[in-house]
Amino acid sequence: MKRKLIPAEESFREWKKDPSYVAAYDALENEFALASALIEARSKADMTQEEVAAAMGTTQAVVARLESGKVLPSTRTLERFARATRSRLRISFESNQPALAAKR
Repeated sequence: MKRKLIPAEESFREWKKDPSYVAAYDALENEFALASALIEARSKADMTQEEVAAAMGTTQAVVARLESGKVLPSTRTLERFARATRSRLRISFESNQPALAAKR
């Protein structure tokens, strides 16, 4: 039996037609954004997960969990990650109501 491979982009286009999928995907946006930012910081520092872990005084498995987006790290942990990757942690609040922000 031969399997037919379906490109991820094609699957994603189909899934986006389902409102429940879109809602679930959007709900995970912040977690994806944090995971992506952590991976990008490590990449820009040209470090492996093991190197970041050593600089943080932790294990590679902890760094992998942080980058997976499945855990919500404390601010202290994010600060340690930033120091380890020679980057700066910035946390901001953004309005999710653009009309109100524009009136001020």
